[in-house]
Amino acid sequence: MKPLVTRALYSALVLFLMVPLVPADAQETAQQTQAQQPPKVTEEVTVTARKREETVQEVPISVAAPSEQELRDRGADDLEDVAANVAGFTVQNLGPGQSQVAMRGVSSGQIVRDQPGVKEQVGVYLDESVVSLSLFTPDLDLFDLSRIEVLRGPQGTLFGSGSESGTVRYITNQPRIGTHESVGEFTIESIQGGGIGGALKGAVNAPLGDRAAMRVVGYYTRYGGFMDAVQPDLSINEDVNDGFRAGARVSFLFKPSDALSITPRLVYQKVDTNGWNTRDVYNILGNPFTTTRPKVTLGEHQQYRQIEEPFTDEFLLGDVTLSYDFGGKTLTSITSYTDRDILVVRDATALTASITGGSIGLPPAVYTLDAPLFDATDYKSWTQELRLSGSSGILNWVVGGFYAHQDKQYGQDLPVRGFEAATKIPTRGLRAPTDSLFWSNLEYDFDQYALFGEGTWKVSDRLDLTGGFRYYNFNEDRSQIFDGIFGNDNNGTSLVSQPGSTDASGVAPRFMASFKLSENTRLYGQVAKGFRLGGINDPLNVPLCTPADLATFGGFDTWDDETLWNYEVGTKSRIGGGRGTFNVAGFYMDIENLQATVTAGSCSSRIIFNVPKARSTGAELEFEYAPTDNFDFALSATMSDSKMRSTVASAGVFDGDRMPTVPEEQWAGAATYRWPTGGGMVVYATGVYQHIGDRYTQVGDEHLTGRLNLLSFAPNNIGGPFTQTTFTFEPKLPAYDLLNLRLGILRDRWDIAFFVNNVTDEQALLSLDRERGFRARIGYTVNQPRTFGVSTRVNF
Repeated sequence: MKPLVTRALYSALVLFLMVPLVPADAQETAQQTQAQQPPKVTEEVTVTARKREETVQEVPISVAAPSEQELRDRGADDLEDVAANVAGFTVQNLGPGQSQVAMRGVSSGQIVRDQPGVKEQVGVYLDESVVSLSLFTPDLDLFDLSRIEVLRGPQGTLFGSGSESGTVRYITNQPRIGTHESVGEFTIESIQGGGIGGALKGAVNAPLGDRAAMRVVGYYTRYGGFMDAVQPDLSINEDVNDGFRAGARVSFLFKPSDALSITPRLVYQKVDTNGWNTRDVYNILGNPFTTTRPKVTLGEHQQYRQIEEPFTDEFLLGDVTLSYDFGGKTLTSITSYTDRDILVVRDATALTASITGGSIGLPPAVYTLDAPLFDATDYKSWTQELRLSGSSGILNWVVGGFYAHQDKQYGQDLPVRGFEAATKIPTRGLRAPTDSLFWSNLEYDFDQYALFGEGTWKVSDRLDLTGGFRYYNFNEDRSQIFDGIFGNDNNGTSLVSQPGSTDASGVAPRFMASFKLSENTRLYGQVAKGFRLGGINDPLNVPLCTPADLATFGGFDTWDDETLWNYEVGTKSRIGGGRGTFNVAGFYMDIENLQATVTAGSCSSRIIFNVPKARSTGAELEFEYAPTDNFDFALSATMSDSKMRSTVASAGVFDGDRMPTVPEEQWAGAATYRWPTGGGMVVYATGVYQHIGDRYTQVGDEHLTGRLNLLSFAPNNIGGPFTQTTFTFEPKLPAYDLLNLRLGILRDRWDIAFFVNNVTDEQALLSLDRERGFRARIGYTVNQPRTFGVSTRVNF
C-alpha cells in the first residue's frame, strides 16, 4: 500500500478513537441500540414505481430498491456497481461517462459516440426528471440518496419511450421541514499499480422557518488512474485515465399550506477525465510484429497513444415539482430543463494511419501525424408532466399528460495539422478548415407528447387488478452536413447533406393482476408493451468504404420503432417470521424490429438495422435473510436466454444468435456480520461476491473468427514485413468474478471502514473496442485493479 494511503488510514483511525466518549449511560444505550437494531430485511422499503407510495413487497412488478447504506456497504460507487448487485440489470462500461444500460437481456448492441440519433432502451430518472441520453446516461454520484429503484420490464405506461425494458430511478433525500441534520464523508484509496483516488462529500438540511426547508449536497471525487500510455518514442505516460467528478444539488421545499408543496431544485455535475480505461491488444502503429518500426509489446494495463484523450461532461438540471392535495385527489406538476455539454477526444491516429498509410500508401511522415478526433454534443431538453391521482377505497388511479422538446447538436472534427503541406492534397472544404480530414455537424429537433392513465381495482381483500395505457406521438427532424476528404466523394467541392425526418405514434398498454395467497405471499402476473422510438441513420463515409461494404450497408436511411411484449409471472414472500424475503419472477419478451447496431465494415461508420424478430426469456431471484440480529445475507441471480429470431445477413445477424452486451447468467451474494463491543462500538464485516457471465459487444461478434489478417493493406503494410501474418484475439468477453471486502466500526455518530475492492485483482474485459473493422486497432475496456482504501462517515 502506498505511504500516503497508509498515513491516511492511520490518521483516520486516530481521529475516530479520539472522539470524546459519551457518558456511560449513553454508551450503554448506544450499544444496546446497535446490538438490538432490527435486521435490515424487516424494514418496509417504500417505492414509487407506480407514481404512488407502496412497499417493494406490495407492488406487483419486479423491482429492487437498494438503499444508499446498502450500496455503500457493498462498495458501489456508480451505476455499473449498482447493476452488479441487482438481478436482471446490466451496465456495459464503454469508458468514462459512457455506460450502456440493459434490462432482462434486451440489448441491440454497443452504442458508440458517433451515433447521436440512437434512443435508449432503459429510462433513467433523477426522482421525477428524466436524465437518460442514449449512450451518455449521466454517471450520477450516489451520495445522499434514499435509494435506487430498478423497475424491471416495460414501464412505458407511466415512464414513456426510454423505458422499453425497464426504468432506473435515483431517489434523492428530500428537504425536511423542522429538521437540522448534516452528514459528511471522506474516502481515500490506492489502486494497485495505479494512482491515488478519494472523495469528499457533504449534505446539510436546514429549516427555513415553519413552512420551508433547504437541502444542500456537494461532492468531489478524484479518480486515480491505472492505465499507462506508451508513446511513439516508447516512453510511458502513467495513469492517464485519472480525473474527477464534482457536483452539487440544491433543493427547497415550500409548504404555504398543508395542501400545497413546491420543490424547486438545481443539480450540477461535471465529469473530467484525461484518458480511457482501454487496454490495447493490437495497434497498427504500435505492435510487436513489425520489422521496420519500433516493436511495441503492451501489458495488461497499457495502450498505445500519441496524444491525450480528455473527456468532459457538464450536466445541469433544473426542475420544479408542485403538488396540491384536494382531499382524496392530488395534482402533480413536474417541469424540468436539462443542459448538457459533452466533449470526447479520441486519439484517431491509428484509424487515420490505416487510411493515409494503409489504403492510400502515404509515407510515415504523413501517417504518423497526430490525429485527434473531437466529438462534441450540445443537448437541451424541456419536459413537462402533469398528472392527477386519487383513491376511492377500492380504486387507485392516475391520469396525466407528458410533453418533451429536445434540441441536440452533434459534431465531429478530425484536424491533422500539417497534412496538406506534407502531401499537397487539398483539404479545405466548404465547411471543413484546412487539414481537417473529416468534419460533420448534425442537428436534431425532437418533439414528443403522450397521454397516460392507470388504475388499480381492489376486487377483494386478496385480488387486485390493474390496467393502464400510454398514447404517444413523436416526430424528429435532422439536418446534417458531412465535409472533408474522408466525408465526401468530391474533393471538397461539395457537401454531403442528408436531412431527414421520422415520426410515429402508438399505444402501449399494461395489464396486471396481484393475488394474496397468504399474509406473507403474493402472486402476480402482467402483460405489458414497451416501445423504443425509431430514428435516422447517418450517411456512410463513402471514400473509406470498399465497394462490397458500400453495397452491403448503403441505402438504409431510417430505422423503425422497436416494440416488445412482456409476459411475466412472479411471487413475493416474507419468510422466517418476517426476517427475510424471497422474490422470484419469470418472463418472456417478444421483440419486433430490434434496432441492431452494426459496424459498417471498412467505412468507419455505424448504422442501425431493424431485426424483425427477437426474444428474451429468463428468471430473476432475490433472497434476503437475517437469521440473527447480528447477521444478514442476500443473494440475487438472473438467468436469461436472449436470441435473435430472424436472419438479416447483411447485418451479420442470424436466427439463433445471442443478443450482445448482456450475459446469460449474473449473480451476486452479500453478507454482513456485526459484533457489538464495549464503549458503544459495533464492529462489522461485509463481503460481496459478484459473477458476470460471458458476453459479446456488438451484433455479429458471435461470428467473428478472432483472426486479423495483418496483410490486409498490402502492399502498404505499415511496419512490414511482419514477423507473422495474422493476429488472434477473443471476440467473446469471458465471464469474470469480483470480490469486495469491508471491515468497519460504528461508534456514536461515526462510521469508519477499511475496504479492499477487487480482492483477487481480476482483470475483467468489459467491452471489445475496435477501429475500422479491427484493422486499425483492437482493445478492451477493463475494470479497476485491486484497490485499498478507507472511508469515514459522520453525522452531525
